[in-house]
Amino acid sequence: MPGPLARIAKAGFDVLNDTHADYAPSLQSSGDRQDILERSLRQHIQQERHLVEQGLTVLASIGSTAPFIGLFGTVWGIMHALKDISRAGSASLDVVAGPIGEALIATAIGIASAIPAVLAYNYFLRKVKLTETDLENFATDFLHLALKTGFSLKKGG
Repeated sequence: MPGPLARIAKAGFDVLNDTHADYAPSLQSSGDRQDILERSLRQHIQQERHLVEQGLTVLASIGSTAPFIGLFGTVWGIMHALKDISRAGSASLDVVAGPIGEALIATAIGIASAIPAVLAYNYFLRKVKLTETDLENFATDFLHLALKTGFSLKKGG
């Protein structure tokens, strides 16, 4: 499967082919060649961005909700500890150790899942931005080359 730059180039060449075709132009290929090419390249950059952004929502959701789920587990464990204290009538270590231990484990799981998710989200978000910049630079170069050659695909004309 070709990469994003190849797909952008193919889209650009398709537009150049369509605007030079001998048949009646379609609505999509009517208008100024530069505008048509720019619009097509911009649309394909957005499509590529959507492809590379897949999964970021899941990472962001995990990173933002996991600490609260861990906090909920902490509160639940403390509630159990208080209930056990009231039932036993004593706050001895053997009464509260189990529920408090569960609360600490719930907190640790929430933090342990949030930190990698946030780090992965930040890493992949940076990759998305760098990829988008590369695609935009490539599209600009493609457009300038098309302008320089008079939107012709044939050498010399």
